[in-house]
Amino acid sequence: MKIQKAKSILYALLAAAFYAINVPFSKLLLNHVGAATMAALLYLGAGTGIGIMSLFNKQEKSAKLDRKDLPFVIGMIGLDIAAPIFLMLGIRYGSSSNASLLGNFEIVATTVIALVIFKEAVSRKLWGAIALITLSSILLSFEGTDSFHFSYGSLLVLLATVCWGFENNCTKNISSKSTYEIVFLKGIFSGLGSLIIACIKRETMPQPIYILLALLLGFVAYGLSIFLYIRAQNTLGAAKTSAYYAVAPFIGAFFSFVFLHEPLTGMYLAALAVMAAGTALVIRDTYSSLSGSAGGSSSPSVR
Repeated sequence: MKIQKAKSILYALLAAAFYAINVPFSKLLLNHVGAATMAALLYLGAGTGIGIMSLFNKQEKSAKLDRKDLPFVIGMIGLDIAAPIFLMLGIRYGSSSNASLLGNFEIVATTVIALVIFKEAVSRKLWGAIALITLSSILLSFEGTDSFHFSYGSLLVLLATVCWGFENNCTKNISSKSTYEIVFLKGIFSGLGSLIIACIKRETMPQPIYILLALLLGFVAYGLSIFLYIRAQNTLGAAKTSAYYAVAPFIGAFFSFVFLHEPLTGMYLAALAVMAAGTALVIRDTYSSLSGSAGGSSSPSVR
């Protein structure tokens, strides 16, 4: 059991690292690709890549999705159409570094939804983390016009994290089923849904080189990341996996400063410190739980 948990933690951290490249590199590609088109290509790249991987996998023993899973599959796909479009618009109107850090609000959304709807346990440490992460998100949202144009971009990114919070809990209910099947369906149908929206908006189809780059980014940042996330979630639960995933925004912010040369402001540094404190509480809570201490929250489960 300990080996399985350790492996799941590694999966969650790798998922975070792969996803971290999404925001800064999407920011670059959005100069050449429409927001809905970008969201579509990211998920189509994820679904196609994982679909190809499944052809070479002969050891998949997980059960296939069935009729009773349909409501969760539909919810997962619908939310995965809305979330990346909100995120791409938020990135376009704001800075990559802010959008990366605001991604940690997904912990708040996932945990609160898991508590209210699915009755998962939440410890006092995790509540403290939620408070700090929310405070950091507020600081980022009101940083000023230089970054988010009166918080318009911030609102869009936060909407994306709320959508993914619901989506995480939908996916948790089917995470014991075939990971390949889940990610393939998620990628292809969410991508096609976003592509339909792009057509309705009459977005111009980008040049082939940008299509290829977006598909490749989608395979790594969404396909491999989601694949590993679901594998981790099957053991750790929705809230715990999302907690380990919390390192992704910090990696994304680092890439934003290195590759996009975005400026560091005083408000951003304050928000970064508060977010780091919240993330530290999340990690402490997780370690407490894994070591079996009384103060740790139990691993989330569906009741």
